[in-house]
Amino acid sequence: MTSNRKPYKTYTKAFKIEAVRLMIESDKPSSALAAELGVRRNQLYKWKEQLEHKGEDAFPNKPGRPCKEAQSDMVTLRQENERLKEDVAILKKAAAYFARELK
Repeated sequence: MTSNRKPYKTYTKAFKIEAVRLMIESDKPSSALAAELGVRRNQLYKWKEQLEHKGEDAFPNKPGRPCKEAQSDMVTLRQENERLKEDVAILKKAAAYFARELK
């Protein structure tokens, strides 16, 4: 049985701090702000509580789970690496083909 659960979204520390700042300073309701940011309303309150209790130590990156930007960079680099490997394989075949014609 496979689960159709979506993978967890990860947010950067800067995003979380900015979201809490907007929640505190804005006169918008937290539910409207959460909808704009694409997070759940209770998540904003959890981030606010963590920031109040831990201050600068709040929102550490968990080992083994890089932030969203790092994940997208890794995906991009892996795709480029695969493309370059294919290019090298094609060039090797072409070099072998032309080397046979020269003989």
